[in-house]
Amino acid sequence: MPNLSRYDSAASVSPADDGKAAAPVAGGAAAAAEGTGDRNAADASRTVDAETSRDAEISRDAETSRSAEISRDTGVARDAGASGTEAENADADRGPWYASGAGHPETDPDTGSGTGPDAEAEGIQDEEAQRRSLERERAAAAKPVLARVIQVMIAVFFPVMLLAAAIRAVATPMFLWIEYHRPGFPADSFGFSAEDRMTYGSYAVDYLLNFASPRYLGDLVTPDGDPLYLASEVSHMADVKMVLGIAFLSAVGMALLSIAGGIYLARRCPGGIRRALFAGAAATLALIVALLVAAVLAWEQFFTQVHSIFFSQGNWTFRLDDTLIRLFPSQFWMDSGGTVAGIVLLASLIVLIFTWPTKRRRERSRLAREAARRRYLESLESF
Repeated sequence: MPNLSRYDSAASVSPADDGKAAAPVAGGAAAAAEGTGDRNAADASRTVDAETSRDAEISRDAETSRSAEISRDTGVARDAGASGTEAENADADRGPWYASGAGHPETDPDTGSGTGPDAEAEGIQDEEAQRRSLERERAAAAKPVLARVIQVMIAVFFPVMLLAAAIRAVATPMFLWIEYHRPGFPADSFGFSAEDRMTYGSYAVDYLLNFASPRYLGDLVTPDGDPLYLASEVSHMADVKMVLGIAFLSAVGMALLSIAGGIYLARRCPGGIRRALFAGAAATLALIVALLVAAVLAWEQFFTQVHSIFFSQGNWTFRLDDTLIRLFPSQFWMDSGGTVAGIVLLASLIVLIFTWPTKRRRERSRLAREAARRRYLESLESF
């Protein structure tokens, strides 16, 4: 700050002293003005010096930054040169047959993934793995054609097997005894008692089920010494034996095939056995109902048509006094047919009850199929 005390002392001088003091005051004012100018110049000089210093500092900082960048670039260049030299030396050590970069896959600068032959090979392998996985999934999800064929086979075989089993249950001496001793069974008007019928009838049933020749019946005689069966009767019984033998053997073969198919279904198609038996039982039930209706409405025509199918040669007609008619009258065949139908109906209903597709059974089959599918996939993945 400028010293203003001198102005205060000059103002306090008396008028008498104006003349004396005028000169000094003027000189002081000039000195003050000179001092003020000097100070302003000094301040301006200091401002210029400060700005010059700042510019110098900025210049030094910029030069320092450029120097650092140049140093870094130089270092990177030296490192790159050293790396290139090392790579060239390594390539030289590997031999003239080695080309630099031959063992390293190219890399995509954008994604960082390989773009060389190795990357292409890996991509092909991934696609192949995905394709195989999809094929395994498709194979596990697809229903085997063989399983469907086996289910249809069991459903078709079921009525034949059940009908053969029912006929075999009727063709027994026990059924003969029940028939000959039940109330209301017609008596023989030519003299056979119940015991005679039981004896002679048992021979006929045994002949149908054994491996004996027709002489088994042809050599039988009455107490009077007369042949018990005529030649036509023996011939017809031989035909019946052949038809029943074929039916029983076919039923046994179907049963063996059904058992083998059931084992396959149990392993590869859970629930398939239940569905096959259900379909077979339903078909058998419908077939037996249709046959029963036909037999009840017209028994004579039904009996004739059945014999015409299996005995086309027509040797199944006899007189009322022939032994076969006396032992097995029309009532016997009606009772036998009803018994066979009852056995088949009862068995079909039982199978339907135990194989009915309830919600619980369907859920259990679904879980079993999923478990079998997982095991199948695991077996495929193990290869």
